[in-house]
Amino acid sequence: MTTLRERRTYRNAILRCLYGAVERNRPEVSGTALRDELQLPDDDLSAACAYLADEGLVAVDWTSHNTPATASLTHEGIRFMEEEDISGDSGPTA
Repeated sequence: MTTLRERRTYRNAILRCLYGAVERNRPEVSGTALRDELQLPDDDLSAACAYLADEGLVAVDWTSHNTPATASLTHEGIRFMEEEDISGDSGPTA
């Protein structure tokens, strides 16, 4: 079972990865690339993306297997990243 701390860490990692993609002018990231880069199990990646989408920070296109096909930061997500420092585990409560 994933702990609250791990879930927060996963969400922060996804936000950092997507923000890095925006900075490189690649605003949309495939779910496979996210999973591979962050080395997250599909269930944890899906749960974290669903949470961030519910918070309005990311937009997700889902596969028929309920895993992210693509993910990108929303305008609100970009603003959040520019206002917050999520470099450590104390990052967002998102």
